[in-house]
This record gives sequence, C-alpha cells and structure tokens, in this order.
Amino acid sequence: MEAAVVDAGSKFLKAGPAIPDQAPSMMIPTQMKRMLEDGSMADNSLCEDITVDPVVRGFIRDWDAMEDLLHHVLYTGLGWEIGNEGQILFTDPLSTPREQLVQLMFETFNISGFYASEQAVLSLYAVGRISGCTVDIGHGKIDIAPVIEGAVQHIASRRFEIGGIDLTKLLAQELGKSNPLVNISMSDVEKVKELYSCCAEDELAYEKTKNSCQIEKHTLPDGQVITIGREKYTVGEALFQPSLLSLDAHGIVEQLVRSISTVSSDNHRQLLENTVLCGGTASMPGFEERFQKEASLCSSAIRPALVKPPEYMPENLTMYSAWVGGAILAKVVFPQNQHVTKADYDETGPSIVHRKCF
Repeated sequence: MEAAVVDAGSKFLKAGPAIPDQAPSMMIPTQMKRMLEDGSMADNSLCEDITVDPVVRGFIRDWDAMEDLLHHVLYTGLGWEIGNEGQILFTDPLSTPREQLVQLMFETFNISGFYASEQAVLSLYAVGRISGCTVDIGHGKIDIAPVIEGAVQHIASRRFEIGGIDLTKLLAQELGKSNPLVNISMSDVEKVKELYSCCAEDELAYEKTKNSCQIEKHTLPDGQVITIGREKYTVGEALFQPSLLSLDAHGIVEQLVRSISTVSSDNHRQLLENTVLCGGTASMPGFEERFQKEASLCSSAIRPALVKPPEYMPENLTMYSAWVGGAILAKVVFPQNQHVTKADYDETGPSIVHRKCF
C-alpha cells in the first residue's frame, strides 16, 4: 500500500497515495459541519451556525474536528481498513505543533509510520529544487520561507496573517459599493473571485481602470445580476498594494526581498533566482507576470525569478505543490526507513518527531 500524503490547509485538504506525477486523489473543504447531540446532521438551513474550521490561518485550532476529518479522509476517502493502517506523510506550514499531530496519528489511528516536512521545502521539491524561496499565498496567511539545502531558514521566514479570505472580504466591500441594491453572500463573492479576479499589468494600469474598464454582468444563484468592472483587479492589486487592505506594509515582492536580505549574502542569488509561488491565489491570471514586473523594479540588486514546474508535473501545480513534494519525499523516507515507526514512538513518545523529521 502506498503511503498517504496529507496537506491540510485552511480552506482545502489535499490527500492521496504518494504518486508524485498525479494530482491528489482528494481535494475537499477543510471546514466541517458540526453534528448535533443526537448524532444527526443539522438541518441545512442552520449550517452557517454549526460549521467548524479545524485549521485557521495555517494552524490546527480544533483537534477534535481534525480527528473527525482525518477519519473520513483515511477510511472513507482513501479506503484504509481499521486494523491495517498504513504510513502517512504530513505537510507542515511554518510552526505546526508536530508532537500533538504525531500523538494523534499513532494513538488514535494506529498508523504504521509517520513523517512530516515543511510545506516550503516540499514545494521546492515539486519543481526539482532543494534551495530557493517559496511565497505561499494561502486562504488565511501568506508565508515567505527561504530554504537552503532542504532546510527552512526560520530566522528569515515571514508570516502575514492575511490571505485569500481577507481578499474575498475586500472584494465583497468593493462589489457592495458598485452594486448597493444587491445583497451578495460571502460564498457568492468567493465564486466571483475565482471566476473573474486577475492582475493588472502594473500599478499605473490599475489606476487607469478607474476611468476605463470593461464591465461584465454576473448572475447570482438567486437570479440577481451584478456588474463587475474594476473590482476584478482589486484582489490581485492588494497583494502588491497592501494599503487596499488598510495595511501599512510593503508589497509581496518587496517583502520577499526583505526576507532574503536577512540571510547570508552568499545565498541571495540562489534563493531569489529560485522563487516558487504557491497557493490558489497565485494562480490567478496575470499574477506571475505582475510578480515578475514588480521584481524588475524592486530594491534588490539581484532580481527574484520564478521557477517554472517541469512539464511532467500535473497542471495547476501551484495549488498543491506542497502535496506533490510530499509525494516525492514519501518515496524516499519510507522505503529507506527514515520515518518515525510505531516502535520509535512507543520507546520515546511524541518528542521523537523532532529527531526524525526535518
């Protein structure tokens, strides 16, 4: 049985057997419906009141809900049999409490082997690199992480607690201004964001959309029609102009450069010229081109350059590059017995994870 790879994000959980050149076999919302006391599923009309988010801004916040989610993923989704559990590799965002995770997997799920590796490292593996820098724009956070020879440089890493959810809220505000008579739900705004959001060529081009922008009409599920014009550029622009989110901060390219500047100058070129974009937001039309244009204008003498994924990798790799990197790593650590075994765990306890997982 292939080892399972699990990448639990704030919005989606990606899981599947470790087959690197394929997309994950499961990609499901991380958010769950809470069960009522009698065990029945709550009425759909009440779902907004009883949903729970196991992962919030990259951190596991509700371990009971995570246990329920993993039970569904492993036994229903991946077809594991109780009493015959296999090996599992988890992708970690920066600073995940691994001891609690390894304890859950061995004591609750009785797995036969465990490994965990940081998402930044795995995203680089997915494009054939062991050194570089990842810019991961998730649902609830942005992580910028320099990696040298497979090791995250934590002192230089940066986390910003803004992400796709904050961009959706910004889009909702802008659509509300241009469509004041229409009540648009957040789920509908999310769909509009996925369908229409794109990046302007540069800041000047974005400013020009104030006066001239093609207006499109979009019909909501309830039949109401909204207009979408300049708003479709707002989501992408906010990443380069955080003032749109009412933040006094540098844009994402300058943040990358400042992060790298705290690493030894000997590594600057290797890191900046091997930059990998991750996360669904980074796959919006025009984002890579805008990133490269901003890179040519940044304060660094060495310009950031994006690594293109190999042709044999699945499409939309940006959305699940950490999962693909995990599938690659699983093909190494488990056959070579570099993982945490049940015997390791029984002998040492949860702290073993710090010695065996890098």
